[in-house]
Amino acid sequence: MNRLSNFVIAHRRWVGVFWVLALACGIVATGGISKHLATTFSLPGQPGFTANQAIVAKYGNGGSLAPLVPVVTLPAGATVDDPAAKAALARGFTAVSQIKGVRVASYADTADRHFVSPDGRTTYGLVFRPAPATSGFTDNDIAGQSATTVADLQAALPAGSTVQLTGIDPLSTAGNTSGGSGVMTEVLLSALGALAVLLFVFGSFLALLPLLVAAVSVTGSFLAILGLTYLTDVNFIVQFLVGVIGLGVAIDYSLLLVTRWREEIAHGRDNEDAVREAMKHAGSAIAFSGITVAIGLMSMLVLPVPFLRSIGLGGMTIPLVSVLVSLTMLPALLLGVGKRMDWPKLRHESVAAHGWTRWARLVVKRRWIAAIASLAVLGFLFASAFGLKIGSPAADTLANTGPARAGLVTLERNGFTTGVLTPIEVLAPRDAAPAVVSAAKDTHGVLTVISPATSAWQHGNTAMIVAIPAAETTGPTGQATLRAVRTATGHASAAAMTGGSGATDVDMISAVYGNLPLMLTVIGLVTIVLLTRAFRSIVLAVKAFLLNVLSVGAVYGVMRLLWQDGHGSQAIFGVPATHAITAWVPLMVFAFLYGLSMDYEVFILSRMREEYDKTGSTTTAVIQGIGRTGRLVTCAALILFGSFAALSTSSETMLKIFGSSLAIGILLDATIVRALLVPALVSLFGKWNWWLPGWAARILRVPPSPLTEERPDAAEHQPALPVTR
Repeated sequence: MNRLSNFVIAHRRWVGVFWVLALACGIVATGGISKHLATTFSLPGQPGFTANQAIVAKYGNGGSLAPLVPVVTLPAGATVDDPAAKAALARGFTAVSQIKGVRVASYADTADRHFVSPDGRTTYGLVFRPAPATSGFTDNDIAGQSATTVADLQAALPAGSTVQLTGIDPLSTAGNTSGGSGVMTEVLLSALGALAVLLFVFGSFLALLPLLVAAVSVTGSFLAILGLTYLTDVNFIVQFLVGVIGLGVAIDYSLLLVTRWREEIAHGRDNEDAVREAMKHAGSAIAFSGITVAIGLMSMLVLPVPFLRSIGLGGMTIPLVSVLVSLTMLPALLLGVGKRMDWPKLRHESVAAHGWTRWARLVVKRRWIAAIASLAVLGFLFASAFGLKIGSPAADTLANTGPARAGLVTLERNGFTTGVLTPIEVLAPRDAAPAVVSAAKDTHGVLTVISPATSAWQHGNTAMIVAIPAAETTGPTGQATLRAVRTATGHASAAAMTGGSGATDVDMISAVYGNLPLMLTVIGLVTIVLLTRAFRSIVLAVKAFLLNVLSVGAVYGVMRLLWQDGHGSQAIFGVPATHAITAWVPLMVFAFLYGLSMDYEVFILSRMREEYDKTGSTTTAVIQGIGRTGRLVTCAALILFGSFAALSTSSETMLKIFGSSLAIGILLDATIVRALLVPALVSLFGKWNWWLPGWAARILRVPPSPLTEERPDAAEHQPALPVTR
């Protein structure tokens, strides 16, 4: 940090020029990056992915794309058994089957009564769509296919009939009544909220510097990601993470460095010395924090899922670029315009915040109560997380209004289950088809099995078989049915391959969560080594890792209660209980929240370590550490909370869950964990907090920290602190 500070001081103008050019290039990159991002969610090597690829290769439709589901209601007095109505239905679904590339199943060509409501007036069909020419489908693709299907059916049906079209994709693209905002709107909302908090923190025009740093960091991250797209695929989800999360992270780092710089100025240092001291202490904390956030995302590289690897690779550019900007451009700005911008200076940093100092004294005095109470809250939420179910949101939660929602309501009111939206597709040898059909029919959870003997369903020596489950395969019950069908049909024919849209979720769970222990091991080992070196303490490093796991687990508990069980999701977001959480969301919440929570741990414990090295008193270290960082961490958490809350305004239910979980996680971590549990535990551990034996110090190349007796609480003998303005 000293060498970096000297470099920036000696070349601050060139540093400024470099980042101005980077900002200009980043703005250009931001405008065109979306067309370079991948939209696929492939799972190579997984059985469902392999089956879906084979289905599309052989038949050109179906596979991972859930079918469109037209719902037909005949006029009053007519039923599907009336000869005229039956002939009309046959003509309509035949017309739909003539659409290029589609494969259709209905009562007209299967005579299966599972396609018909008890009163005989309502029926539905399955329209397996052709795979899009591009790597992903668009809303316009779905809208066009839907309109054509409805028009063909309506033209053939008797007067007074209604045709409504639903399906997983039409429901997903319909959005929610709460609407949503684009990436730039979310960033703007986050920036306005951050500016309000920064004005409160600094009480001067210095509040603008972190926003400038954030602007350069965000555009710089987009520029770096654009470069990555020429080397490997990067998933489009990264653009949401950079725009919103990058803003919060960059401001957090700037907040820490500028606050320490003001403190050193208040203690009488000149500008250059103040920058050096701020870089020495706050700069080191920023570097370790950024590396820890990056580690959380880099851990995703061990997963055998390409799109998650790409998110981890692209996402790690956010903290790394933010650290680079904060430790080069920001010191240069402080050297040039820092003092002039620190006006009207309504707040001062010469002493610790009086309110937070009093709070720290109270926690130290009642440390057992504080530790037990906070562990009880976190423990309850952590225990709730064991009921988390991985899958995709239920169809009922995907749209609140619109034609697709109306079609879903009609389907359910007429006694059909939503399992018809996610049929299980089996590709089997033609001569083994009867055995495969029989095996699938005997599987628990399967309503019916169809395999029409037409050219659209039999090609060469293969046959397509569809099992309609009682429950959506996006949820745990339907997933169990899909696994059972895969096993049963595999026994009937070793060449049978089971796919469908739900197979993606099953494969995702297997690929991601089957490798979770490896990911946690990698993260734990690297984090503990880094933090042991940063804090010169084994106990503090292990405690930090365990508390972060506990904190993330508590957020999973909130995710389950709020979204999966629906305790508040309808009232707050207008979305009913999802019954399951999309597979990638918990993983991404862990990757980001683990690193971001560690930010606050590093900020607080770095200052406690500094104060302990000065005084030799754990009590003084806790009181001074919280007194100096409490307001900083709280304000930083508010800024990130605003960023994540903005992300939760998206129209996509998945992004709502992701953004709200991160927002709640940050608040939980900054209040119960960092402001209550951390000081209580540090106070309880006493001298063991600061222990680093000689052998470990030699390996890590830092000074050892032997066990020593506690000194008296230096803070107790200091005069009362004045209230800061």
